This record gives sequence, C-alpha cells and structure tokens, in this order.
Amino acid sequence: MAALQKSIDKRNALINATIELVNNDGFHATPMSKIAKMACVSPATIYLYFENKQDLVNKTYIEVKANYTAYAFATYDETMPVEKGFKVIWKRIAEFKLKESADAMFLAQCDNTPMIDEASRQEGIKHLQPLLDLWARGKKEGVIKPVSDYMLYAYSINPLSFLMITQNRGSVKLDKEHLDQAYEAAWSSIKTCK
Repeated sequence: MAALQKSIDKRNALINATIELVNNDGFHATPMSKIAKMACVSPATIYLYFENKQDLVNKTYIEVKANYTAYAFATYDETMPVEKGFKVIWKRIAEFKLKESADAMFLAQCDNTPMIDEASRQEGIKHLQPLLDLWARGKKEGVIKPVSDYMLYAYSINPLSFLMITQNRGSVKLDKEHLDQAYEAAWSSIKTCK
C-alpha cells in the first residue's frame, strides 16, 4: 500500500511540476529534465508514467480538465431552468478560475496553443457535456442564441480567463460586484432577445 501511495505521489508531483513549468516558461521551454528536477524524481521515472513529453502534457490537460469540470458541475442539476443552470455553472467556473488559478492558467494556455493533441482536446470537450447539453436545451427552448457552442463558450466562458489573468497580474481585484457584472455580461451575450 505504501508503494502504491509513493507511486501516486510521484505521478502527482510530475503533474504539478508540469503545470507550474508550463505556466511559467511555456511548453517549449519546459524540458523533461526540468520537470523531473522540480518533481524530485529521476528523468527516467517520468517514463514509468508517461510515454513522452506530449503524453505527459496531454494527460495533465485531461486530468486538470476533469477536475475543473467536476468542480463546475458539482452543484448543477440538469432539471434547473436554463438561465438558473447557466448561472450556477458560470459562478462555479469563476470560483475555480480564481481559486485554482494555476490549474486554470494551464487550461487557458492549452486552449490557446497547439500544444495539446486533437484526441486529448476532444476528450477534454467531453468533460463539458453538461454545459453543452444545457446550451442545446436552451437553443431548443429559444432561450439561448442559435449559434455554435464555440461561439457561446467564447463569449460567455472565455472572458473569465482574461479576468483571472488580469487579477493574477494585480491589475484588478475581482469582488462579488465585479463577478456579478461579468455574469450579466456573459448571460446577455448568449441569451436571445425576448
């Protein structure tokens, strides 16, 4: 049992080192040797868990995306009305991005660069299924604009990454009022004009 926990700890250390180094140095400036050093393991140990750097980054992305979406949907119930459901999910995503900023920053980098392969990106999208289902229901009910999910995400969820980065730089301190304003702007951007 102790050996299993030690193995889990090593893998987690590699994941955490990858997140930190990619966030600080970028994907291309993060060699495996640096990841191993930060994780306090030998470079050869990485290959017990991951095939190569691409595999390490892809698996880190999928794991972080799974944690992100589990948090985002924890208090959501698919029977909620569309607007209420969206508000619950949006607020949880905002909380995650502000509380778990290293993970959120890593996801933002992954979403905005070609460092994640397409299979891993598609796996990450599957984790968003409750939100995609809510949007489909909203379109069907005429509550949400009939545009692509990519457009809905770009206008309603992606701005949270910008706000998180701005707060991390110290340019703004997001309080409840700012988040309420951001939510209203997000909802206004995707709701139909009824």
